Amino acid sequence: MKNSRPVYSTESGRLCPSCGYPQSDCQCKKAGAVTSSGKPIAIWLERKGRGGKEVTVIRDLPLNAMELQLLTSALKKHCGTGGTVNNGWVEIQGNQREKVRAYLQQQGHSAKLAGG
Repeated sequence: MKNSRPVYSTESGRLCPSCGYPQSDCQCKKAGAVTSSGKPIAIWLERKGRGGKEVTVIRDLPLNAMELQLLTSALKKHCGTGGTVNNGWVEIQGNQREKVRAYLQQQGHSAKLAGG
């Protein structure tokens, strides 16, 4: 059988969507948030090629596609703006670097402002 974790169980309560463990034993937060290359998450501000509009770009995220979508959704709600996942990077409309950094640090990630 390819996936050995249960699809539904009443014994363990809520499961973490990222690692599949019960939320009390979640492996995601224990793993830390330094990227696979050992660098902190980079938060950039870009203006080029966007008609002068600013976009906050989050790079070096150690997440898969589903986790990137969940993080993007949470960041959009936190910042009150739109955003998308593009080429494995998260793009949030406007200059939201401080809000994004505070949110990522609150979630246990190591993040730094870069560029812009």
